[in-house]
Amino acid sequence: MGDVGVLVSGGKDSTFALKWILDRGHFSLLLISAFPEKEDSWMFHTPNLSLMDKFAECVGLPLMKVRVSGEKEREVEELASALRGLGLEALVSGAIASSYQKKRIDAVCLSLGIRHLAPLWGRDPVEVLREEIAAGMEIIVTSVSAEGLGEEWLGRRLDERAVEELLSLSGKFGFNPAGEGGEYETLVLNAPFFRHRLEVREVKREWQKTRGVLRLE
Repeated sequence: MGDVGVLVSGGKDSTFALKWILDRGHFSLLLISAFPEKEDSWMFHTPNLSLMDKFAECVGLPLMKVRVSGEKEREVEELASALRGLGLEALVSGAIASSYQKKRIDAVCLSLGIRHLAPLWGRDPVEVLREEIAAGMEIIVTSVSAEGLGEEWLGRRLDERAVEELLSLSGKFGFNPAGEGGEYETLVLNAPFFRHRLEVREVKREWQKTRGVLRLE
């Protein structure tokens, strides 16, 4: 296989999908991050995208930033347009259970005549989360938007104890404990395949009633 694009947001699942393709050989890899103009993008993760240049440095791979409108459907077409002509043979994503996301990346790849590699697709999200932690990924919560997840979760490191708490809270409040419904977003600060750790120098918490975001510098 030749050039492979990897859709990354800095979050746990896209980073774990990146690990999967890295483990499979010495492909020519290109990190691809979508930067929506609207924070309520239907398709793409938005918290702390300003850190993606640093994330790419930590991983040691080139990064392509794609500006998209954040508008439903249009942002998918904009991604496809940006990738056309790159000569990619495949596109990797961290999709696990979102049919909306999977079908649209499938459509992008079909329009480009390339393969969509989704190594996490259809797997149990909590099992994937446990594997991410076991793989040595240092994951923190950067946004929450579900009943039962308070401000104290912003900046919380996800470890086995946190997983047990998430499972308990999800049983009570009914959210997905792995954040598959957007209940929380994450950032990977370090992993065994990183060249160096992503160091956070400034942290700002923004909280509004039942949701919040951790802004990192």
